[in-house]
Amino acid sequence: MSVDILEKINTLKDELNAANYKYYVEDNPSISDYDYDMKFKELEKLEAEHPELKTPDSPTQRVGSISEKFFPHTHKYRLYSLDNTYNYEDLTEWYNKITAEYGQHVELVCELKIDGLAMALTYEKGFFTLGVTRGDGVTGENITPNLKTVKAIPLKLFENVDVEVRGEVYMPKTSFEKLNEENLQKGEKLFANPRNAAAGSIRQLDSTITAKRDLSFFSYTSIFENMPNAPKTHYDSLMYLKKLGFKVNPNIKLCKNVQGAIDYCKKWENERFNLNYATDGVVIKVNDLRIQEEMGFTARAPKWATAFKFPPEEAITTVEDIEFGVGKTGAITPVAKLTPVLLAGSTVARASLHNFDEIKRLDVRVGDKVVIKKAAEIIPKVIKVVESDEHELLEEFQAPTICPSCGEKLGSPDGEVNLYCQNPKCSAVVKAKIEFWVSKDAMDIDNIGPSIIEQLYSKGLISSSIDLYKLTEEDFMKLESVKEKSAANMYNAIQKSKHNSLKRLITAFSIKSVGKETADILAGEFGSLDRLKVAKEDDFIAINGLGEKMAKDIYNFFHDEENLKMLEELKILGVEPPAVEMPKSDVFKGKTFVLTGTLPNMTRDEAGAIIKSHGGKTSSSVSKNTSFVLAGESAGSKLDKAKNLGVIILTEEEFLGMIK
Repeated sequence: MSVDILEKINTLKDELNAANYKYYVEDNPSISDYDYDMKFKELEKLEAEHPELKTPDSPTQRVGSISEKFFPHTHKYRLYSLDNTYNYEDLTEWYNKITAEYGQHVELVCELKIDGLAMALTYEKGFFTLGVTRGDGVTGENITPNLKTVKAIPLKLFENVDVEVRGEVYMPKTSFEKLNEENLQKGEKLFANPRNAAAGSIRQLDSTITAKRDLSFFSYTSIFENMPNAPKTHYDSLMYLKKLGFKVNPNIKLCKNVQGAIDYCKKWENERFNLNYATDGVVIKVNDLRIQEEMGFTARAPKWATAFKFPPEEAITTVEDIEFGVGKTGAITPVAKLTPVLLAGSTVARASLHNFDEIKRLDVRVGDKVVIKKAAEIIPKVIKVVESDEHELLEEFQAPTICPSCGEKLGSPDGEVNLYCQNPKCSAVVKAKIEFWVSKDAMDIDNIGPSIIEQLYSKGLISSSIDLYKLTEEDFMKLESVKEKSAANMYNAIQKSKHNSLKRLITAFSIKSVGKETADILAGEFGSLDRLKVAKEDDFIAINGLGEKMAKDIYNFFHDEENLKMLEELKILGVEPPAVEMPKSDVFKGKTFVLTGTLPNMTRDEAGAIIKSHGGKTSSSVSKNTSFVLAGESAGSKLDKAKNLGVIILTEEEFLGMIK
């Protein structure tokens, strides 16, 4: 074996591990996705040719494998629970007991309590060797292969230390919403919240599934062995974990006293809703590790830490009716009509029941008192029925057998959980498809909402999304309350959409199991509708991120006779997206932009396209890893946060000057 091959493998491993750290821990990509993929494939090839050189810290070990079962593992150091406090008086009392014994200057560290699953990770000489679930605190399950797929967990540390790291595996809210959207389209189980989704993902026997679920990890404590110069405070230990390569929550704060901790809790009680992960409280710990050791533990929890729990975002109300929505794929969605109730600052009168299996599991009946909460702190959802004697007297819910809109028989193809209206001419399905076509995620056609679509459809002016492009200004004038100016605005918005990007058009097609992220992948891979039409099913399967079922759905769509007629008709009507261009330069390579406010001469989507065409990427939130904020008029909190973090702020003119 050549020494050059070993050096090449080690170089590739180091480069890929560093890129993973930059992307998944610092949120600051250092190389393009294409360059990463090329290096990864080269490493895979070399390791396949020289299997004796494959090591546990190789990025190729993150792809996953299949296990028959998980095995119990006794923790070397017990994982304790936390005592909870629910008001500031209790928190102050807890702190006063500590200062009565250790003096008035006991520092505290505040950390957001991540709503995920606790894990214990073991590193020997810097290498990740063992990952175990919390379990009962004494014994957990060895799920090391699954944890290796979580890219925020380093396989090799930046220093060769022996350490056990505790932390929380979680699923970002955006990933949770994407997963549920995909499952809904495929008729599979929907998860109630990000924590359940993370739990269902991290305990898969097939860790290749875990690898696709976009999980992340925050480290929150460590136990070092044989390390004389180990950190002396909890805050310093967190900073050292960052230095070793771990992802540590950026919102931790060192507080001089309990008032600082109270101020922190008050700040995050509302601001937490702006985060991309779920949190239900604040963990407050004594900073001095010597004091921690002296205080010790009760039978179940450390005396030197407490969890301040935010008020529950739940409410009790009555189910007045169960109604059925018909989506763009024909899926029938049950929705609980509720007696209006205040929840998390807004009045809720409707809540999701997800699917008919969920109604059966909860045994929800019309007339029941139910508990509702905002799943992922966003969407109102029924979570349980309040026990009562009256419940058994209520009529059991029966799933519908016919479509509530067209009366056609419902079915569940391929054993899916969802019920579907299988009538392609169903008015509810047609209108839902048109509504999605004009939506922000799809063709982004302004001024045409559900009421306009309802009028156009009921008057026979449209019977599909294609018909929008056949409308005249005079057609809009036939609608109620539509004057000449409004008619012109709607007509012009439709004409403007004819030249939208390919990814928007693919999204608008409402292909089963294809959302906007997959549409973006397809547009980038194929570049035009003509190439999509001639692609084979294997061409779709070969794309990273597309499974066999999704590939089949895409292939079937672009080889369906009716759809091919529709594509041809769109072309005749002038709906033809520009060909997808390769990046013009790498001037923004490794740079992350956040766009805010109204720009003088372009939309934010147009600015985002320019950024991507020059090798950069965009993000929806400002962090210390943001490279630039492109700000227009009426820029809001994102601009303020950028100023506080010292992020470079650009005007449109300065931004364009960077690429000239």
